[in-house]
Amino acid sequence: MNYTITLHDTPDDKAALAVVDNGIGAYNDTAEPRLADVRHLSCFARDDAGHAIGGAVGRTWGQNAELQQIWLPETLRGQDLGAVLLREFERAAMARRCVLIYLETWSFQARGFYEKQGYRVALEIAGYAPDLSKFTMMKRLA
Repeated sequence: MNYTITLHDTPDDKAALAVVDNGIGAYNDTAEPRLADVRHLSCFARDDAGHAIGGAVGRTWGQNAELQQIWLPETLRGQDLGAVLLREFERAAMARRCVLIYLETWSFQARGFYEKQGYRVALEIAGYAPDLSKFTMMKRLA
């Protein structure tokens, strides 16, 4: 059988993307079934009308939690609301028996905020630009 390799700047072939995603998912589920229990986890800050104004979004799998995104509008930063959201996300992860939480942040984002909350840099990837790094940070949960 002959094969061709195609290169794509914007992959729009959903069937081809599903082949890769489903293939690695099936392999991982067979190789390590304890990681198959991936569960969404999020918490939101809401205004008086109940509208989401910001939040923390991630997932848990195995004994780890991944904080994928946390965001508040600039007008609400510096008022401890971000720390409250993060603590609530951590509390929910601990309720799911997670012992570690990790996240990624850029050098222009919130590294200092996370360090104040007890996170430490586990990995720095420099070189995106001369002064631009990406950090993987983690925190052990009690």
